Amino acid sequence: MPNNKSKIKGGFLTVIGYILSPLSWWNDPFVNFPIAYLFGSLFSLISRKLFIPFMIIGYWLTNIIGLILMNQGVSDILRKENEKGKRKNFIFNILVSALYTLLILALVYFRILKPPIK
Repeated sequence: MPNNKSKIKGGFLTVIGYILSPLSWWNDPFVNFPIAYLFGSLFSLISRKLFIPFMIIGYWLTNIIGLILMNQGVSDILRKENEKGKRKNFIFNILVSALYTLLILALVYFRILKPPIK
């Protein structure tokens, strides 16, 4: 049985992970896309060609970090893990992230999203 400190830590990690994860519909426009855009923009200072690949990498990193934080947080709270359920959720989350990646590519392709520096 986890103690209160472990539950509080787990709750905090779960909330931060949820905000970063692909499990909520609202997080991408308000959290993940801006972080990914900043990530790509930083690398576009080195070369403009790095904007798209690093924006995608930044987006995937936010989702992966979110899923990892949620997993750790829930594990801290419950201390029991269902391996079969974890795998199914992980695969679903990867598919959702892939769809959002295609959305990012479309936004860049149609010049809706552009690097801040020409």
